[in-house]
Amino acid sequence: RQWAPVNILFCAMLFTGMASLQYNNVPMVTVFKNITNILVAAGDKYFFGTSVEYLVMVAFGLMLLGAVAAARNDIHVTTAGLFWMCANCVSTAGYILYMKFATKNVQLSKFGMVFYNNLLCIVFLFPVAFFNGEFNLFMDTGAIHTSDYFFKNFFAGFVGFFLNFASLNCVQQTGPSTYAIVGSLNKIPIAILGWFLFKSEITPQTWFFIGVSMAGGFLYSYAKIKASKKKMVS
Repeated sequence: RQWAPVNILFCAMLFTGMASLQYNNVPMVTVFKNITNILVAAGDKYFFGTSVEYLVMVAFGLMLLGAVAAARNDIHVTTAGLFWMCANCVSTAGYILYMKFATKNVQLSKFGMVFYNNLLCIVFLFPVAFFNGEFNLFMDTGAIHTSDYFFKNFFAGFVGFFLNFASLNCVQQTGPSTYAIVGSLNKIPIAILGWFLFKSEITPQTWFFIGVSMAGGFLYSYAKIKASKKKMVS
């Protein structure tokens, strides 16, 4: 019962994330993802009493400004897009914050948490997939009934298990704010790996965003190290 809200918020995060991509371009989504980090930091302070250092807020602001600057020529806002992006921000922040509460209060092992998280997701997402006609689409699309498709999906699920396991441990050991900032910084290796593996072009705007994100990440790390040293001295 205590773990169910994690799954509900997780499914809401996935659903609103996909819906927001239908009505917004990627730069717009990136801007709102950085706003989510600020919501998470505010919730971390309000619900768990975590102190938010001045440099931490500067780091969040720096990353947000970098995303806005990189997307300044591509930002396009619609009413539906704004609604789904706001819903995604709230559900993502709620998921991260409640995951912190659950990892502290739910008496389950990390393996059990990952198992129930994936099991209950099937319960919540199965009706949505059924009513959207995705099962019929799956059965009628012969191109995906191959061993190659099965292997790739199996590998994605295998990696997703460890991703979920790492996320739970990260939130418990560090906190929602650190988890949020790490989630933002993972776009750096994604962009570089995309360029290296798939020969994707990295535009000057993307390089600018990577540089600003790295600066924000280093500033956040410095603020946390500085705060931890103060606690040890006191």
